Amino acid sequence: MQSDVERLLETATRDIAEAQGSSRALEQLKVNYLGRKGQLSRLFKQMGQASEVERPIWGKLLNEAKEQLEKAFSIALEESKKEAQKQKPSFDITVPGRRSLKGRLHPITQVVVEISRIFNWLGFEVVEGPEVELDYYNFEALNIPKDHPARDMQDTFYVSDDVVLRTHTSPIQVRVMEARRPPIRVIAPGRTYRCDSDVTHTPMFHQVEGLMVGEDISFGDLKGILTIFVHQMFGEDVGLRFRPSFFPFTEPSAEVDIQCVMCKGQGCRVCSQTGWLEILGSGMVDPEVFKKVGYDPEIFTGFAFGMGIERIAMLKYGIDDLRLFFENDLRFLKQF
Repeated sequence: MQSDVERLLETATRDIAEAQGSSRALEQLKVNYLGRKGQLSRLFKQMGQASEVERPIWGKLLNEAKEQLEKAFSIALEESKKEAQKQKPSFDITVPGRRSLKGRLHPITQVVVEISRIFNWLGFEVVEGPEVELDYYNFEALNIPKDHPARDMQDTFYVSDDVVLRTHTSPIQVRVMEARRPPIRVIAPGRTYRCDSDVTHTPMFHQVEGLMVGEDISFGDLKGILTIFVHQMFGEDVGLRFRPSFFPFTEPSAEVDIQCVMCKGQGCRVCSQTGWLEILGSGMVDPEVFKKVGYDPEIFTGFAFGMGIERIAMLKYGIDDLRLFFENDLRFLKQF
């Protein structure tokens, strides 16, 4: 048995040396020598022919041979792995790394942030409200009863007879007045919805409404606040004017125009050669609205205004196609 073991170890040592550097060849050799049907296993099976005196001697001899082979294969396989690592191409540290793409705020979001910053500076608080709104808050509390012709102007999405997708963010003003007592200074930016879709309109768009209520609030205060807003948003040199208009929830009412930002008031295609662009509607809160929320119109006065955020963004950034806001083209968005 001893001579058989010595021959086995000698052959295995030679085979391991020849297979050095090939992990696959070494793994196959390991199975041939140490596997369940390997050469060493066949020697273990011969122990059944040994006498009681020889059996412990043979067992010790074979176990020592097994340990020696396992150690030899372990060292050879480890060396083979190290050699394979060396053969791999080294990393070129001069290769430029992958740049992380930076996200950007959508231009609509940027304009909302800018509008909020300006009105925060003027003492206004930003408030929010539900986009799925009760007909009462969207219309009736704003002095627009069910038979009022102004409802036709809204092109409303009705969820049910008494529930709508809000057509403006003015319902938030009513909710705020119901919950608080004057003085109040709030703006309400958010999504709004109307059944309207063409080159200049989308079914979903963004508006921001503003409200200021207190004692002795005048139309002069309205003009002063909106003048400051326009100059902060578009620049001190931009002219503006107030034109009489009509809104069911304000009286008197006015629309605000600014000098065309494209032609500087000289007249162009954008402003239809007038030199002016309408940007928002405004007016003094109608006493009927105050009565709906429990305010005494003999004591309190106030003004409200509203503007389309997409329109402000188009004028501020010189964008001539409303659809660009909704296409999410990175070539467009990365400019902002």
